[in-house]
Amino acid sequence: MTGVQALERKHADLPMQPGHVLRREFEYIRHGTLSWFINFDVATGQVIEPSWGPTRGEQDCLMHLKRLVESTPDVKRWHLMMDNLDTHCSASLVRWVADLESIEQETLGKKGKSGILRSMASRAAFLHDPTHRVVVYYTPKHASWMNQVEIWLSILVRKLLKRGNFTSLDDLRNQILAFIAYYNRTLAKPIKWTYTGLSPDRGAI
Repeated sequence: MTGVQALERKHADLPMQPGHVLRREFEYIRHGTLSWFINFDVATGQVIEPSWGPTRGEQDCLMHLKRLVESTPDVKRWHLMMDNLDTHCSASLVRWVADLESIEQETLGKKGKSGILRSMASRAAFLHDPTHRVVVYYTPKHASWMNQVEIWLSILVRKLLKRGNFTSLDDLRNQILAFIAYYNRTLAKPIKWTYTGLSPDRGAI
């Protein structure tokens, strides 16, 4: 989730009164933005090992995934659902997975020229190998909404970010982390899909 803004309202909200809804100050002060990497555990419904920072580049993604895997070293295999961002099938990610599998770096080829590193498609195929300790599954193009973390991110926006007031980037970070802790403690549960892919009138869609 990129560009999460730390917006501070210049004046306090006017509280609800009989016959009047809450009134909100429309002017705000910008305190910058943070980018977030969020892991949603589909088995428990909890958010685990989030990461944040000013950017969301290739190295940011790699460091986040390293942190995730290192957080629970006894897990034998990680199954990760991702969308089709370039950072999700980067050369750095391929090299890291190769190290985990004790695959010689020299056998990977050269980025943009040969071997596993030749293209995004070849890198994605390598990262999807079901025998690896880290296995990546990619949502179909233009269908990132199929990733359940998108449902959780919409909850974060509705419950916190949309009406939040953040006095600094540190305040933004702390409020999001506090919300994650609260959510995991009181609200987390596996998401049950209700969409079947079938239309009662036209069959499969």
